[in-house]
Amino acid sequence: MSQEKRGAFERLTYALNRWLNWIGAVALLLMVFLVCTNILGRLFIQPLKGVYEIVGFLGGIAIGFAMGYTQIQRGHIRVEILVLRLRPRTRAIVNTITYLICFFLFALMAWQHANFATSTWQVGEVSETLKIPFFPLIYGVAFGCIALCLVLFIDFLKSLSKAVKK
Repeated sequence: MSQEKRGAFERLTYALNRWLNWIGAVALLLMVFLVCTNILGRLFIQPLKGVYEIVGFLGGIAIGFAMGYTQIQRGHIRVEILVLRLRPRTRAIVNTITYLICFFLFALMAWQHANFATSTWQVGEVSETLKIPFFPLIYGVAFGCIALCLVLFIDFLKSLSKAVKK
């Protein structure tokens, strides 16, 4: 769909998810850099301290922030062997139901991640080696789930409009 035909909410949601995807891509590059540096450090000098923890944190950022953009690009795995054989309107109904279920699932995941982040913040839980608090990462994953929910809501509305057309 062209930029002109998209509403302001859709443009804003897509822009937010593009930025989150870029942050996830930078996190992925940092992971590669840290792992390679650590390997070279083990060979020549000394390994870096806490690389395992940082790579884990960066992995959470990379995955959590890329989910919405992946949905925009239709990059998630879909099994459509049966759905493709349906009529377009029936297919739109199935997609509408699927997007609605996914929306509620990821909204629940965002809520539970936020609750978990709050509890780790209150307890003061930190990583073992570098003593980095866990809660910002968990809040980040919750935010990534919310960004995905926005995309799923847009997809739900688009499928619903196709399903109710005569």
